[in-house]
Amino acid sequence: MKRLTAKEEEIMRMFWEHGPMFVRDLLAFYADPKPHYNTVSTLVRGLEEKGFVGYRAYGNTYQYYPLVSADAYKRSALRNVVSRYYDNSFLNVVSTFVEENDMSLDELKALIARIEDKRKA
Repeated sequence: MKRLTAKEEEIMRMFWEHGPMFVRDLLAFYADPKPHYNTVSTLVRGLEEKGFVGYRAYGNTYQYYPLVSADAYKRSALRNVVSRYYDNSFLNVVSTFVEENDMSLDELKALIARIEDKRKA
């Protein structure tokens, strides 16, 4: 799955949270100063070209909707990080969290339990 820029991710979060929208609807979710309509429209069209959003035409205007779920995007992004920075090893990822004291022993045990439960299912 292609990577998104921070601005594209921001728009996708709006779609994931609020569902189908027109570009003018997206503008309502931006804080002031709001970006220009054409800027947001260009970003949305880029998302459409990348296969992240689809659209329904209503005359000469378009209502856009997400084609990729938030969960699918998160999984893809995580796989990309594991591949790029951890040599495709989830062991290396978990080891980093344990070594940096970001993961407690209880959390590690809970992770192992989840893995074991999933394998039994």
